[in-house]
Amino acid sequence: MTRVEYIIIGHGIAGATLAAELRGRGRQVLVLDTTQPDSASRVAAGLMNPVAGKRFALAWRAAELLPAAAAFYRAQEQRLGQQFFFEMPILKLFSSVGEQNTIIARSADQPWQDFVADPMEPLASRPGVRQELGGLQIQHGGYVRVQELLEALAAEGEQAGWLTHETFDWTQLVAQPDSSFLYADRVHARHIVFCEGAAAIHNPYFQWLPITPNQGEVLDVACAGLLETEVLNKGAYVVPLGNQQFRVGATYRWPPFAEGTTPEARQELSQRLHDMTDQPFQVTGQRAGVRPAVRDRKPLLGTHPALSNVHIFNGLGSKGVMMAPRLAQVMADWLEKGVEPWPEVNIQRYLTLYSPGPAATGPASPASCS
Repeated sequence: MTRVEYIIIGHGIAGATLAAELRGRGRQVLVLDTTQPDSASRVAAGLMNPVAGKRFALAWRAAELLPAAAAFYRAQEQRLGQQFFFEMPILKLFSSVGEQNTIIARSADQPWQDFVADPMEPLASRPGVRQELGGLQIQHGGYVRVQELLEALAAEGEQAGWLTHETFDWTQLVAQPDSSFLYADRVHARHIVFCEGAAAIHNPYFQWLPITPNQGEVLDVACAGLLETEVLNKGAYVVPLGNQQFRVGATYRWPPFAEGTTPEARQELSQRLHDMTDQPFQVTGQRAGVRPAVRDRKPLLGTHPALSNVHIFNGLGSKGVMMAPRLAQVMADWLEKGVEPWPEVNIQRYLTLYSPGPAATGPASPASCS
C-alpha cells in the first residue's frame, strides 16, 4: 500500500508546478497522468508575455507572476541540467496608426515603464521584419519549452515513483470513514487535487464551474531570414526555437470545433506570419491543443464546497506558463496552511452556480456522482 498526502490528477503545467511545490515542502505526492498529445501545455509555445490582448493591457499581476515564474524555471534548469526558459524581448509590431498612438501613450505611464523600452526611441531596423508602422519592445518576457520541461519532470517522477502514466479511473476512488481516499486498492491519500485542464468539464465534482474548452492551433515553420533574438507579435506570436525554426500561433476556436488541425488555421497563421516578415518560410508542422478557458479569464483554485479533501487547480488558459508557478504557491498555501486563495482565482466566486447533489455527500465514486 502506497501512502501519500496528495494524489494529483494531471501533469500539465498546473499539475507539474503544484507537484513540484508540494514536494518542495516535504509532502508525499502521487501524480496520475494520461499523456495527451493535444493538451494545451504540450502544444503551446510557452510564451511569457506581460501584455494581454489587443488592448495592450498589462497582464493581471504581471509584476508578481513573472519573477516567480522565472525563478521556478531557472531552479528546474539548475536541478535537471537542461535549459527550458529563454528570456528575450518581445517586439510588438503596430498594426495601425491608431494602435501606435494608443500604445505609445499608455506605455509612457507607470507601471508600463517597468516592462517596455523607451517608447520615444526610434525602432531599429530588423532584417526580414515588416515594421512600416514601427513597434515597441516589451521587456522581461520570453518563452518556456514546456513539453521538454514536462517530459524531464515526468522522467524524474517515474524513476522516483511519484508519477505514473495511467488514466484516472473514477470507479477506483473510494472515500474512507476518516475522509481520506483509497484509490485502486493500492494508494491511500488524504487529498486529491484535479489538474486536468479541459477534461475538467467531465469531472463530477466540478462540472458546475464555468469551464469551456477552447481550441488553439500553432504552426512550426522554417525561416532562414529571421533573427532568433526576440519574439515577434502582431496578431500572432512568432517564437524562435533555434536552428532557424519558429513556432507561430495561436488561433482561438470556441466549441463546436473540429478535432485535430484545420486548413483554415494553417491559412490564418501563415497570413499573420506573412504580415510580419518579407522572408520566405516553410511550414514544417501543425498542431492543435485544447485550453481550459474560464468565463472571467481567471484560473480556478480551491476546494469543493462539500468535500474538504477534494480540490481543483485549473483554468490557467493561454497565460498558464506565466501564472502556474506563483499560483502553485498560492494553492499549496491553501492546502497546507489554510491561507485563502486570492479572491480573483478562488472558486468561491462561482459558489452560486453550485447545486448540492450525490457527489457532494456520498463516497468518491461514479456511483455517487451519477
